[in-house]
Amino acid sequence: MSTFRVELKKVVDDSYDISVGYELQGQLIDDIRSGMVGKIKKFAVITDSIVEGLYARPIYDALKEAGYQADMFVFPEGEKSKTREVKAMIEDEMLAKGYRRDCCIIAIGGGVVTDLAGFVAGTYGRGVPFINYATTLLAAADASVGGKTAVDTPLATNLIGLFNQPVKVYLDIATWKTLPKRQIISGLAETIKHACLADKEFFDYIDEHMDEILELDKNACEHIAHENCAIKYQVVMKDERESGLREVLNLGHTVGRAIETESGYELMHGEAVSIGLVAEVKLANRLDLLSTDEMNAVISLLKKAGLPVSIPEYIDRESLVKRLYTDKKVRDGKLRFVLQDSIGSIKEFEPGVFAKPVEESLARDIIMEM
Repeated sequence: MSTFRVELKKVVDDSYDISVGYELQGQLIDDIRSGMVGKIKKFAVITDSIVEGLYARPIYDALKEAGYQADMFVFPEGEKSKTREVKAMIEDEMLAKGYRRDCCIIAIGGGVVTDLAGFVAGTYGRGVPFINYATTLLAAADASVGGKTAVDTPLATNLIGLFNQPVKVYLDIATWKTLPKRQIISGLAETIKHACLADKEFFDYIDEHMDEILELDKNACEHIAHENCAIKYQVVMKDERESGLREVLNLGHTVGRAIETESGYELMHGEAVSIGLVAEVKLANRLDLLSTDEMNAVISLLKKAGLPVSIPEYIDRESLVKRLYTDKKVRDGKLRFVLQDSIGSIKEFEPGVFAKPVEESLARDIIMEM
């Protein structure tokens, strides 16, 4: 027997810029003209059925007017479309229109669009560049930044996917004006999560400026957009591939993602995360990690934002407990939770370990009391 070693050392700079501002469509076209994606002339615009007419069509038209080849690929809006089947449909349509490796994908929409389009970009032609143009507060806070792309399955959310960083991200705050109030409120859950895990001052800012945020005040919106990016960057920069520290971004998601799936996606992602955050602070309090006052402060802020803080009656509690085991933090069949030890701080249980194994009986107790 002989051995031949294939020595491949890969060094990749995955850095990218995030533009935060208002009506950034023109900047996107200018950046492409300036060589942001090299000499690429062919663009696949991926969006959903709601965003198509609001923002994707104008960007598509601007690309065509600028002399680029472009096509739009539209799927039905909502989390129920974030599936392998829809991904395959888009890929087949792109193949039929002659898209090969000499193309760039532009994802225009919320978290479902950026997750799905980023996954398509990571596998299409073994990888093509993509740009995120985020049109929701939730996407600005979470999905469009950090490079995690995925689809859902009937058993679990976001377990089929890959890490794939965009060329650039545009956070167009002007688009928030067209969002239903429920979507604005839902997007606030990830913002509150970031404050809970990393920044007490930001937590207090949200509390003190809740009315301005909900009214989409310009200064308040720009501030929370920048803070979300800064907090997420500090985590992703240190742990791009979620080998340790990046697990802290799953705060509230062990229960939250399970509830989202069990609801049949009747609950929006942020609404489910809000309930998950309540479960997390109750669990942290039960384990003597988080004071009762701070537990109540988190729950009060979620209520102030108009987010749900209890599990809907139509969700079967025992099914929910079983669903917890689909969480990606599960190790050796054990549930693991990211937990706060104060507002703005996550408990590090041992060096580089930010999730604690929790007995199912304790998780069940918390769920039953909610």
